[in-house]
Amino acid sequence: MVGALGPPVLFWFLIGSGLGESFKTQRALVTTDVNYLQYFFPGTVTLIVLFTAIFSTISVIEDRHEGFLQSVLVAPLSRLTLVLGKILGGTTLAFGQAALFLLLAPVAGIHLPLHAVPLLLMNLLIISFGLTGLGFLLAWKLDSTQGFHAIMNLLLIPMWLLSGALFPSEGASRWIKMVMALNPLTYGLSALQRSLLVNGHPLAAGMGSNAMGFAVSLSFALVMFTVSVWIVGKR
Repeated sequence: MVGALGPPVLFWFLIGSGLGESFKTQRALVTTDVNYLQYFFPGTVTLIVLFTAIFSTISVIEDRHEGFLQSVLVAPLSRLTLVLGKILGGTTLAFGQAALFLLLAPVAGIHLPLHAVPLLLMNLLIISFGLTGLGFLLAWKLDSTQGFHAIMNLLLIPMWLLSGALFPSEGASRWIKMVMALNPLTYGLSALQRSLLVNGHPLAAGMGSNAMGFAVSLSFALVMFTVSVWIVGKR
């Protein structure tokens, strides 16, 4: 828990504090600015989910090396049950730790309306399931923890960086905007940003609508789960 929660919280505090006075994002039709400590908050929530997904799914490789995975594979249970159990376990950890970090929102001057809490938590749960599913899929195909970390750094970290967690799409170059538009994490993060308020207004405009954010996140999660079940079912 320290390894999964510590780095994102440290990044949020240090980077947010360092850039808090120099970064300003002007929201449409609103004269109030959002400082970087506030803007970076939902990005830190997704980073916690990302770190936890990595830590939880790497156990697939460890289970294979220790022989435990072979025992599970010959047990009288379906491969779907194996995948669902493993992904739900990682999802529970990721969701719980990210939800704990949300309690720090008032410290950054961010307000979380009670009526928005259920949808925000549901969105966070879907994001956790999707990223954990992606981690499981990669861990199943790899046999080295070193290779797993290398792939995670090559794929998941850029996926997070280009989701709008560190900077908004406004002002970015055209190709960066295109990559952000193709990134499924962008839409889940946008829904998180619109659920958090600063001075009564959404934290950021984000990309797309809340419905689109939920739809893309849910589609990504279902695809990761379906592909994982298919991969595990192969000999």
